[in-house]
Amino acid sequence: MRPRDAQFVISAAAASDFPPADLPEIAFVGRSNVGKSSLINALVGHGSLARTSRTPGRTRLVNWFRVVPERGNAVNFVDLPGYGYAAVPEKIRRQWSGLIETYLRTRESLIGLVLIMDSRHPLTPLDLNMIDWFAPSGRPMHVLLTKSDKLSRGAAAATLQEVRRALEPLGPQVTVQLFSSLKKIGVEEVERVIGGWLVPPGAAVEDAAGTPSAAGDAAADAK
Repeated sequence: MRPRDAQFVISAAAASDFPPADLPEIAFVGRSNVGKSSLINALVGHGSLARTSRTPGRTRLVNWFRVVPERGNAVNFVDLPGYGYAAVPEKIRRQWSGLIETYLRTRESLIGLVLIMDSRHPLTPLDLNMIDWFAPSGRPMHVLLTKSDKLSRGAAAATLQEVRRALEPLGPQVTVQLFSSLKKIGVEEVERVIGGWLVPPGAAVEDAAGTPSAAGDAAADAK
């Protein structure tokens, strides 16, 4: 899925502010400061569409971005608040958690979840809670191990295998890959996986090289 156009739609502080669910939605979630906004910017080819900050815990709203691929129909990317930042007051953390839970439980247009983890600190208790909570929904989940450029090649490969082994019991609906927005590592792989979510099962979808392949193969390649 190569974006042709992307634009900010709306921010929501409460479920009552959510926009109409008139497009398929792919949600992005992860701990604070794992590079979620940088990931979205890398995918849409826009350096500042999703606001980035050096201060964890700044994303306090659910943000919608309308993305139009080079081929296919429009889709919404949904940036959920980061979780797990201890310096945020408990009351605010509960508010964010409730907002994330409400979105993930009730949003009928949600077709898949991209879960972002820091490759140097994967599978934290909060990440595992998110996985255990979302996996029973049956929707696909793609785990991105970000900031992989900060690891040696051997350490990055070992971390990837460790996380894959840990999540293997969840089946093929959960896929894992390495990613770096700084070095543009893994961008095409994410595009293939997301592109596979946007087409009916068994339909043809072009891979990053433009070669038609089965939609299911895109997710299988990331596993």
